[in-house]
Amino acid sequence: MAPRLSVVVPIHNVERYLQECLDSIAAQTFEDFECVLVDDGSTDDGPAIAKACTDRDQRFRLVRQENKGLGAARNTGWRHLTPGTEYLAFVDSDDTLPPHAYELMIRTLDETGSDFATGNAMRLRTTGLTPSHAHRRPFRETRLRTHVSELPALVTDRTAWNKVYRRSFFDTAGILYPEGILYEDAPVSVPHHFLAERVDVLADPIYHWRVREDGALSITQKKTDPRGLVDRVRSMELVREWLLARPEPVFAEHLRAYDHNCLVEEIPMFFWSVPDGDRAYREAYQQHVSRLLRAIGPDRLTGLNTQLRLKYGLTLADRMHRFVAVQRLHRLARRTRQVAARG
Repeated sequence: MAPRLSVVVPIHNVERYLQECLDSIAAQTFEDFECVLVDDGSTDDGPAIAKACTDRDQRFRLVRQENKGLGAARNTGWRHLTPGTEYLAFVDSDDTLPPHAYELMIRTLDETGSDFATGNAMRLRTTGLTPSHAHRRPFRETRLRTHVSELPALVTDRTAWNKVYRRSFFDTAGILYPEGILYEDAPVSVPHHFLAERVDVLADPIYHWRVREDGALSITQKKTDPRGLVDRVRSMELVREWLLARPEPVFAEHLRAYDHNCLVEEIPMFFWSVPDGDRAYREAYQQHVSRLLRAIGPDRLTGLNTQLRLKYGLTLADRMHRFVAVQRLHRLARRTRQVAARG
């Protein structure tokens, strides 16, 4: 008989954190699960740690492949699931879960019948846990059987690992993770929010998202890496392409909502890195963000606040020296306000 829950864990050179991750999965109070570990061409001792886990706990099994990246590893894990499992979840191998995470989410889904449940997250540091700023708005309160059209902040719920999907919904949607790029979560998570009939949003923290404080930084910590910027813009474009390809009229409204979020929240996250980035980073910002802005359309910029219109105008005009000067002034003003607020 198939277990009720399948968990996919891609593994690539995370020996420092892997044991803690696997222990947190094994310790779940919801015990009826299988865990597919995908060794994505690791060159450290991570595969040995994974193999030892499979030897002592039959719920875990190991699949190996050449290094293809996180998106490909998640897709490989999905292809190796036991047929007939009811629920599906993904975990990144440097993170952990609180013991009650899957019990809470599956009990909620059993009661509501929603297509998936998504939960709050905490940042995991050596000093302890702190709230995740990225998850603050959508998870301010628990809302069952809701939808992104009712709770627009859910468009920012882009991560793969804070969710439990009804397997039938995930499989029928037919959206797999893009391969060969970073920031592969959003082109799956955001369309799922638009496709779902109902979603359960849980304010309870169900995931511990690690901040790597030494050694290799995570993707999200490499703020001035040009590849990260290029791939994040591509991730936004993939979401837009999916929305544009949907024939139903409602998806035109979803596209407008998504574009607005890109303009006021996601693209502005690059602003703070531009002054610190090197020439390659600034050139990548100008080229790729300009392409995205032109695709969204200049008419969408007119309704933005003055500050955003200025920065987007400088970006499109390729006046990056001016952009950097404006952004440094903005940074100074913000720091001054923060100091004043602290007295």
